[in-house]
Amino acid sequence: MKFFAFLIVFGCFLGTASAQTDHPALPKLGKNDTIKTYLTVLDGEMVPWIVMPDVIISATRIFKSEADRRAFSMLKYNVRKVIPYAHFAGERYRQLQRDLALTGDKKKQKQLIENCNTQVKDMFKKEVMNLTINQGEILIKLINRETDLTTYDVVKELKGGFNAFIFQSAAKLFGHNLKQTYDFSEQRDIEAILQEAGYDSYRN
Repeated sequence: MKFFAFLIVFGCFLGTASAQTDHPALPKLGKNDTIKTYLTVLDGEMVPWIVMPDVIISATRIFKSEADRRAFSMLKYNVRKVIPYAHFAGERYRQLQRDLALTGDKKKQKQLIENCNTQVKDMFKKEVMNLTINQGEILIKLINRETDLTTYDVVKELKGGFNAFIFQSAAKLFGHNLKQTYDFSEQRDIEAILQEAGYDSYRN
């Protein structure tokens, strides 16, 4: 039906072009025959445009060996495992900053920080404690990617320098460094996995 409607509209246009005095009525279109969209002026003409979601184009990954393929699969599993925790930490930290900005009451601010700490601790006890060493290292990097702060800086801001030092000392026992940052150029494999998982949408 849409094709026939197009032919009718096109025929009306030809009739108008051949006889300027004729103004035939356009056919009545059904609710499914039209698309509402934005228009922009391009070279004097009205051009419709539609906002489409980003499309990520990536090449098929070719591995040098089976060991490389297994290593990447394990990395992919670990990254996907900690994405929800990094997302929660980033969202909770940004929410805390917004809440703190809305009040100048020191007592209220302290309570907001304590509430945030309680939620993060609950998540840590229930979920994060079960992460492997490699997963913990990736989580530290992703928290930096989420907040633009190192995990050490986040702890220092919320709990003070002494507690940050204690947390850093404990982390080093497991081979971690809370001051570790996320380098986009060095973490190309992790970044590719995040892009595939739509991780940027979390930040936006």
